[in-house]
Amino acid sequence: MTAASTSVDLDRIRVSHATKHFTLRHTRAFKEIVIRTFQGRRRDLSERFVALDNITFSVAEGEAIALLGRNGSGKSTLLKLISGVMGADDGKIAIRGRVAGLIDVGAGMHLDLTGRENIFLNGAILGMSERQIKEQYDKIVAFSEIEEFMDTEVKFYSSGMFLRLAFSVAVHTDPDIFLVDEILAVGDEPFQKKCLARIQELRQEGKCLVIVSHDLDMVSQFTDRGIVLRKGQMMMDGPIDEAITLLRDLNTRGEESR
Repeated sequence: MTAASTSVDLDRIRVSHATKHFTLRHTRAFKEIVIRTFQGRRRDLSERFVALDNITFSVAEGEAIALLGRNGSGKSTLLKLISGVMGADDGKIAIRGRVAGLIDVGAGMHLDLTGRENIFLNGAILGMSERQIKEQYDKIVAFSEIEEFMDTEVKFYSSGMFLRLAFSVAVHTDPDIFLVDEILAVGDEPFQKKCLARIQELRQEGKCLVIVSHDLDMVSQFTDRGIVLRKGQMMMDGPIDEAITLLRDLNTRGEESR
């Protein structure tokens, strides 16, 4: 086996020429729609927005990276492609191992089920067997700190309670790849610190981490490498300190991103 193939085999994530676009439909008055239709200009009512444009990179086993950029630069869209929540329009996303993490508050939660029932549902979605979930159940509940609400339907949970339960399930699935969006901003400060401490443990255990955050001090602490996105394009992929310097320079210059 060559050295090159060994490197590829160690990759947990491979993103190859990934492109994602959305169709934006513009609202028009009924009169204008009728006029445009008769004029053969109906297509003008929609516009293609390129959220990600030909993105390529890989993440090795045990590596921790940050996706950086201004709001709308494509960070969260890229994280959703990696998680499998949405698919790329072009290119390929290859994942090796179990993926877990937090992208949206309450994602995967069934509002009419209790916290207890959602632990088993989310655990199954994340690839755990019923036996594994039962083995981890007490730890999940204890970490969430919402024991008294386990038999309450989650539609009555606050966003902070959603976060506690979702994060607790995710970190107890023994993931190979852990994804974190800005979602941690929802929780209160003590629980945020608890989550960050657990993320640090995952890193020390050699898990692959991909973090999206505007907290540059935090990402410099937890990651070694940064990918800077601007308007859906990759500006750089390099050491985290250099990535942060570039992002701060872009912010200082006030460059617009969408």
